Amino acid sequence: MLDKLFKVKEKRKLRSKKREKTRKGYSTGSCAAAAAKAAVMMLFGQEKVERVSIDTPAGIRLDLPVEDVEFTPRWSRCCVVKDAGDDPDITNGLRIYATAEPAAEGVKLKRGRGIGIVKKPGLPVPVGEPAINPVPRAMIEKEITSVLPPGRGVEVTISAPGGEVIARRTLNPRLGIEGGISILGTSGLVEPMSEEAFKYSLVGQIRVAVALGLRRLLLTPGRRGQQLAIERYGVKADAVVQMSNFVGFMLEQCVKEGVKEIVLFGHVGKIGKVAAGIFHTHNRVADGRKETIAAYAALEGATPEVIKNILQANTTETIIDILNHYNLERVFSHLAEEASRRARQYIWGELEVGTVLVDREGEILGYDEQAVTIGRRTGWFRKYWS
Repeated sequence: MLDKLFKVKEKRKLRSKKREKTRKGYSTGSCAAAAAKAAVMMLFGQEKVERVSIDTPAGIRLDLPVEDVEFTPRWSRCCVVKDAGDDPDITNGLRIYATAEPAAEGVKLKRGRGIGIVKKPGLPVPVGEPAINPVPRAMIEKEITSVLPPGRGVEVTISAPGGEVIARRTLNPRLGIEGGISILGTSGLVEPMSEEAFKYSLVGQIRVAVALGLRRLLLTPGRRGQQLAIERYGVKADAVVQMSNFVGFMLEQCVKEGVKEIVLFGHVGKIGKVAAGIFHTHNRVADGRKETIAAYAALEGATPEVIKNILQANTTETIIDILNHYNLERVFSHLAEEASRRARQYIWGELEVGTVLVDREGEILGYDEQAVTIGRRTGWFRKYWS
């Protein structure tokens, strides 16, 4: 018995060590800063640069390889390949280029192919500017200045061929960034599987909406809910915010950014968890769907046999069929009412919250009165509630 316990502990230690050994990467901001520095060095030094060192806000100095080198007395060009380490970053392997040309004075940054341009307010970059966030911009300018000869000026164009395609699979289109990726990074490094970084990347949607004057938003877990809300139920695109699994966090951010009313919208298997006080809805964190629905079915008079069927069901869609078969559709509205109540309670009543629950096909199953009230004020769900 003791041998077995010892082996289990050793396995846990090994798994822990493996987690500790995850490899960090470096951000698109670090890539751009390194490429820009190398390009300027080659423009004014007329010597090939194969590696370049840069400082990061994290206090770690990076020594990065430089590729695709070209230079003449009139211009220079090179790239640094994005390495996200063990993080499943969509930009991993992307080549971040810098092209340097002499200028009259100072340092000027321009966007090239694959780098986005900001089209909506509410972001840390002004409208009309390249989507290069403040921290990486400061990094780029610092590294350029460190190698720029006295009295000389330079114009550096940052580009990312293929970035315009990759950007379609990011939040950039929702944030009002068009034409490519953003150059990002607050530390210069990429932490593997950083949930915190992902959470905060979602907040920009709220800030953009508020900057556009919107104070009533619809929060939905993902792209399917976003598409349904806009195309089927008439919600203005800028008012739809993807929250992933982070219901509680995004409610708090809505309060912080000055939002007044929200509607939680999505599949009953996901949003229904909020009725049980679950504010991180990933199934590995909390998966009480069946238990929650079974409890509300019991309140509606479901027999022990029906409750047993619910608890033994393999999918939420099967549960929906069971409730419909036994005329227990009212369960969905009760779930919506309780989800709204728990959400209001979570943020101390600082937001008005309504809830709309749908099935896999996007058909509305249940909602509460606050969702109707918000919908009528905004024109959302007009065809459904008119």
